[in-house]
Amino acid sequence: MQLLVDLVQRYGLGLVFATVLVEQIGLPVPSYPILIVTAALSAQSAYRVPQVIAFAVLACLLADFGWYRAGARFGRRVLRLMCRISLSPDTCVRQTEDIYAQWGAPSLMIAKFVPGFGAVATAMAGVVGVSTSLFVLFDAIGATIWTGVAVAIGWIFRNAVGDILDVLESMGRAGLAAIAGAFALYVLVKFVQRQRLLRQLRMARVSVDELHKMLKSEPIPVVIDVRSAVSRAGGGIPGSLWIEPMAPDEELRSLPAAEEIIIYCACPNEASAAAVAKRLMKAGFSRVRPLKGGIDAWVASGLPLETPAPPP
Repeated sequence: MQLLVDLVQRYGLGLVFATVLVEQIGLPVPSYPILIVTAALSAQSAYRVPQVIAFAVLACLLADFGWYRAGARFGRRVLRLMCRISLSPDTCVRQTEDIYAQWGAPSLMIAKFVPGFGAVATAMAGVVGVSTSLFVLFDAIGATIWTGVAVAIGWIFRNAVGDILDVLESMGRAGLAAIAGAFALYVLVKFVQRQRLLRQLRMARVSVDELHKMLKSEPIPVVIDVRSAVSRAGGGIPGSLWIEPMAPDEELRSLPAAEEIIIYCACPNEASAAAVAKRLMKAGFSRVRPLKGGIDAWVASGLPLETPAPPP
């Protein structure tokens, strides 16, 4: 464990910068423990607490601005990529859109504290067209608050952190194995959670071409849009109805009777659409399928969109 202490004391600021940068890029590397330990050891090192905060905030801004620009340039494809590399549930896109619809750019100030939100919030800012100046302002505030909390914990409890390090050091290799095991367990739990969600959402999909043909024949299927208000502003499949994914069962049962119901969203792996489809089947609808590829596949096929009417 003395090796870890030596690394923090010798490469503290560089270690902080590297771990925070990697985590903010989206890889499952928990940087908070490094921030806490680095702050705790700052009193006996060549660096000081303000430097720790500055390096961590800089790393956050670099990673976040990269995802912001990618979101602005490549749109929703970046959100799907973010969900995949971060091991976050695919529904994080829908949740992030809901938060953005309610709070807008200021939500970046607390994004890093919300599980599943911080992973895609920066890219979402680019997708929805937040201005660069607003993004940098609120992201910098959020990064400073997020970093400051970790550094404050490390500084306030520096004696306790030192005691923990002493215990781990006395354990020698067992201490290193404990840290490595904890990190491996963290990654494994996130991976298992994601795979469990994907298994739960496995069901037959309908392709865009199939749906297009179905809409031109009888009986016409009921098409349901479960996207957020942010996504719906760009238009939807003509004739589709909108429902909230978390709508009560009574509202789901009141949907028009139809031989087939098609549900679409804008989530990776059609996560929100598949979840609502499962609920509709439990509510008594026999033929319910998500649209494969969601609204992105419909747009990519060059099919028309219907712009929603503005609210009164």
